[in-house]
Amino acid sequence: MKIIDRIALILVIVGALNWGSVGFFAFDCVAWLFGGQLAAVSRVIYALVGLAGLWCITLLFRFNSYQGSVFFTCANGAAGFVHKTAEQVSQYFGLTEVNRQLTNRNIALELQVEQLSRALERFNKDTTQIASLREDALLGCQLIDAQVVNNSLTQADNYITIDKGRADGIRPEMGVISGYGVVGIVYLAGEHYSVVLPVLNSKSSISCKIRRTSYFGFLKWDGGSSRYALVKDMPRHSEFSLGDTIVTSGHSAVFPAGIPVGTVDDMTDSHDGLSYLLRVKLFTDFARLNDVCVIVPADNGEQTALEDSILMNNL
Repeated sequence: MKIIDRIALILVIVGALNWGSVGFFAFDCVAWLFGGQLAAVSRVIYALVGLAGLWCITLLFRFNSYQGSVFFTCANGAAGFVHKTAEQVSQYFGLTEVNRQLTNRNIALELQVEQLSRALERFNKDTTQIASLREDALLGCQLIDAQVVNNSLTQADNYITIDKGRADGIRPEMGVISGYGVVGIVYLAGEHYSVVLPVLNSKSSISCKIRRTSYFGFLKWDGGSSRYALVKDMPRHSEFSLGDTIVTSGHSAVFPAGIPVGTVDDMTDSHDGLSYLLRVKLFTDFARLNDVCVIVPADNGEQTALEDSILMNNL
């Protein structure tokens, strides 16, 4: 540090003598020695003298504590101001990017809210219509509430177990429904539990009809998705459209007419070409089935006896 200070002082003295000569005698010694003021060596010496002068400014503060403290305080203040300004500028441009991202995110969320609102509106509309159909069909019927304690979906012959049995008034051949539509028929009834033969069973066959035109067929499951079943034996002359509602026909003592089943999703010809085969999207979601109701049938002993006698005669 001391060597640099001495070199700087020497250069400052040289510069002082040279510029003193210029001032008093109009004679530039450096320019005379090195070929003029614009010569490369002359310009280097001028630059070194200037740098030496700047270096010597520190000598004013290094050996004077008061002036040094004032200088460094001012320097720190200036550096702090520059740093603060730079930080504010950086934050401004950073906030601009953040605001852009937030705006894009807000737009995406608004679109999602709009889509969810429309979906909820459609769901509420469909649910209201299903509930209205269900209430109209079950008007005057006695229902026994039950909960699903066991359920299968992936077998060819699925079964559902509920927590109500004979002690609660449950008997075989009683219809079982959910809050959305048909579930199945009671197959076995124990004292406190019952086994239900659901729509998702190859042995299940439920008489149903197109609500709009009253043409009927039989609801069967082909072992595929738990959300779909087939209506077989729909007459060739029947009238229907995709989206038509399928309900129970009431042609048995198990289910009253009008209980929702599902909607027509697709149509094909039967294997023999004599009828239509309707693919129905079921209202009941068996994968989320928890609460059900068992329908206590009205006293139709005469009808049941006659139908049973016909079945016995055919055996």
